[in-house]
Amino acid sequence: MARPRYYQYHLLLATAVPLLPDLAAAAAAAGSAGCGCSEDAAAAGRDKALALRLKVVAIFCILAGGAAGAAVPVLGRRFPLLRPGTDLFLAVKAFAGGVILATGLVHILPAAFDALGSPCLEGRGPWAEFPFAGAAAMLAAIATLMVDTVATGYFRRTVARKAAAVVDEPPEHPGHCEDGGDVEAASDGHAHGMSVVAPAPVAGDELVRHRVISQVLELGVVVHSLIIGMSLGASDFPSTVRPLVPALTFHQFFEGIGLGGCIVQAKFRLKSVVAMAVFFSVTTPAGVAIGIGISSVYDETSPTALVTQGLLEAAAAGILIYMALVDILAEEFMSARVQSRARLQLALNASLLLGAGLMSLLAIWA
Repeated sequence: MARPRYYQYHLLLATAVPLLPDLAAAAAAAGSAGCGCSEDAAAAGRDKALALRLKVVAIFCILAGGAAGAAVPVLGRRFPLLRPGTDLFLAVKAFAGGVILATGLVHILPAAFDALGSPCLEGRGPWAEFPFAGAAAMLAAIATLMVDTVATGYFRRTVARKAAAVVDEPPEHPGHCEDGGDVEAASDGHAHGMSVVAPAPVAGDELVRHRVISQVLELGVVVHSLIIGMSLGASDFPSTVRPLVPALTFHQFFEGIGLGGCIVQAKFRLKSVVAMAVFFSVTTPAGVAIGIGISSVYDETSPTALVTQGLLEAAAAGILIYMALVDILAEEFMSARVQSRARLQLALNASLLLGAGLMSLLAIWA
């Protein structure tokens, strides 16, 4: 005889109700494990003494890797093949552009989404209801575009005013050049004074662009480097720190190549070149040192830490993605020199894919 349907429902409820407390406890445990707030999970594998030794090693390894990477393009002062304008330099720059692009898209942006989408932020504001990481990256890219255009326009107007002042300056001996020639003959009747030695506007514009690019790019790289350094320094888990040491060393080496290439093209004075390279090289080790200092009070799963890290990472990703695509890759790939030579195009494309591929591969460990 078949049981009535209401009897089956009653039997199901009678079986499930006693299990509700166990199910609630399991859900709570799963939520705690998801955001890393379980004390037992946090205690497992922690070894402060061993982690500290590994972090000290990391400081020196990352410092050496960043300095070596930034020094590679600077070697063009000694080796003509690496000087700006050569085919090899363009290939190195394409490789560096791929590295920076992969850094923004594969390393930083996913980390920002993870931080702002962490289970530890559930029920704490609108973080789970809107993709703030993508919005922050978009706004950072737009802000970079604005800074790029405003700064470039300002420097170009400054150079133009200086050039106009030089052109309008009257000669010491009217009608004659310094070498005794006739000014009107030398300038074909359309220039005065020192106009014949005024710099070419195209070359000046290119120099201004390279200087703005190098400074904005260093800003984005430094923000990212400081964050990853602090994250490494604050960790007390040797299993986390150990694979990050070689991964971040190569990471900084490749980023240093990209930044160094832009710095060299900007033609800064030697002191400025050294200062920018040193500032980049010490940023991540400084972040590691800061992380070591705050490791006793820093909680990487706290809402404040997650929101701060997520927004900064997203902003850095937006800056690097814009700089890689617009200021590093498009400038060279769209030039007449590259587009008129099929072999050079092929070499730059291969170099770009190699740089992006190697940096993406490092995402397995860092």
